[in-house]
Amino acid sequence: MFDQANRSLPRTLGAAAMFIAVAGLAMMGPPGKHMGAAAQLPIEGKLPSLDGATGWLNSQPLAATGLRGKVVLVDFWTFTCVNWLRTLPYLRAWNARYKDRGLVVIGVHTPEFSVEHEIENIRRAAQQMRVDYPIAVDNDYAVWRAFDNAYWPAVYIADAQGRIRYHHFGEGEYEQTEKVIQQLLREAGATGVGSELSPVDARGTEVAADWSSLMSAETYVGYEKAENFASPGGADRDRPRAYAVPAKWMLNRWALAGEWTVGREIAVAEKPRARIVYRFHARDVNLVMGSGKRGQPVRFRVSIDGNPPEAAHGTDVDAQGNGTLAEPRLYQLVRQPKPIDDRLFEIEFLDAGAEAFCFTFG
Repeated sequence: MFDQANRSLPRTLGAAAMFIAVAGLAMMGPPGKHMGAAAQLPIEGKLPSLDGATGWLNSQPLAATGLRGKVVLVDFWTFTCVNWLRTLPYLRAWNARYKDRGLVVIGVHTPEFSVEHEIENIRRAAQQMRVDYPIAVDNDYAVWRAFDNAYWPAVYIADAQGRIRYHHFGEGEYEQTEKVIQQLLREAGATGVGSELSPVDARGTEVAADWSSLMSAETYVGYEKAENFASPGGADRDRPRAYAVPAKWMLNRWALAGEWTVGREIAVAEKPRARIVYRFHARDVNLVMGSGKRGQPVRFRVSIDGNPPEAAHGTDVDAQGNGTLAEPRLYQLVRQPKPIDDRLFEIEFLDAGAEAFCFTFG
């Protein structure tokens, strides 16, 4: 998930991010950083201030100056981002293994969607995802700007002297990142660090994408960043309207059916039986969703090519495609076995009030 050119706002160019990944080009820092024994790491500047955080979870407020003597890994995230979710097993493993050797992992939660500003949503997501290291809540984007950051996820690693020595944007480069952690811990005088890589336990949405079969890109539902919308007549902004699906489908086109209100960042199902249909090509289909009627779950049903998903169901639906949404988060709706081909995905909301934010694929 990538920021637009206007870096004062944490906006993403998800399609660009996804197609870079499809092409097999991981977002990397400067060249020459592949780790050998005692590789020379550049000094990229001082660890920026964390003082702009609007709150902290799992910790008292931490200051850059107070972290001297520690190796500090700063990870920018937001809880609906699938790209970050797929890095989380590594962050957990590194925190568990190295925190007693002098590593401090700090997750800077900088929101994209409005629901990600709410502290209780962040707290619940962190608990559900087992994010137990310190979290700086960055609702004003002050820490994001202090780092001049533009990406979710983004990792910055500072040495014990408070100097940034490494960064990486996007998924991947896990071996390289862990080797940097090990090297900087040794430079700080830590013992018993070891050189082997940490085992990780990735499940559900945390499993790496099947890049070889991924031909569908991140797709926003709200009108501000929506692309490839195929309902006849296009979308009306901020008012309820009945939508229909097109007569013919092209790959990576999507449509609404039934009565919806399309807002800037979400579409809201105004009546039961509202649907979203998407022609996709990927192993996984994920959808960031929430309930507009807080505390009232919304039932939904998923189908693939008009049939129950059965063995292709995701972790948030059963084999018949049934699921329930409540709290705002990313829901995994499809994880299909090979062979991967063009498929027609449909989600029907059996109750009113569903909020749909963004599709992602894996």
